[in-house]
Amino acid sequence: MEDTFVPFRGIKNDLQGRLMCYKQDWIGGLRAGFRILAPTTYIFFASAIPVISFGEQLERDTDGVLTAVQTLASTALCGIVQSIIGGQPLLILGVAEPTVIMYTFMFNFAKGRPELGSKLFLAWTGWVCVWTAILLFLLAILGACSIINRFTRLAGELFGLLIAMLFMQEAIKGLIHEFHIPERANPSSPEFQSSWRFGNGMFSLVLSFGLLHTALKSRKARSWRYGSGSLRGFIADYGVPLMVLVWTAISYIPAGSIPKGVPRRLFSPNPWSSGAFENWTVIKA
Repeated sequence: MEDTFVPFRGIKNDLQGRLMCYKQDWIGGLRAGFRILAPTTYIFFASAIPVISFGEQLERDTDGVLTAVQTLASTALCGIVQSIIGGQPLLILGVAEPTVIMYTFMFNFAKGRPELGSKLFLAWTGWVCVWTAILLFLLAILGACSIINRFTRLAGELFGLLIAMLFMQEAIKGLIHEFHIPERANPSSPEFQSSWRFGNGMFSLVLSFGLLHTALKSRKARSWRYGSGSLRGFIADYGVPLMVLVWTAISYIPAGSIPKGVPRRLFSPNPWSSGAFENWTVIKA
């Protein structure tokens, strides 16, 4: 980091450092073969699962204006662009709890203003993001990142702790929410009877803690005393995504007389279904 603010110096240094290893990064990734599949699968699930959960929270907090479909699409687009030209693996892409809090505050602010309302929330938010991007470009051009030298590592660790605590808080809130009737739902539906709500909540606890326990255990498969070395290595590399698939399959076991809404699932409309493009329209003519 530079000690002085010199326009474009930081961008120039970053480009020069990136171009030196850009070609080698692509060649090394292509030559890695199947070895690159394990970290790719792990990163995919590690990115997709929080985005889906926070997208569901956004859907509740914004009355369905922003959903998990938008968060998944935006994360995918940003991830592709950043991976091609960015090359910063530690950058947080996608939706995190501070982002949810920001958009929830903006939605409540817009809903309370008669000149905006929920219908113009997306258009207003789009312009907020445009001006935010302009300010970020200006900060990058002026080399504002050089002030990072004025901070100790404690600041970064505290921010990481904040993100981790918010993740756990949202997980606990999500489990508690499984025992209650969702907003904008029909309370007279069979799955929202007290007995089925309790059963749905308990089944959610089993699925959540089962996934957490088995995923953590699978990461330590290389130290197991049973099984061949190749099998232990396979489980250690692909254990987390495999456990996600296994426990997702377990969630489909309840059948028969059990209501369709138990357990509850994320609603994601198909792009070709009626009204699927409503949340993507910023301004209608």
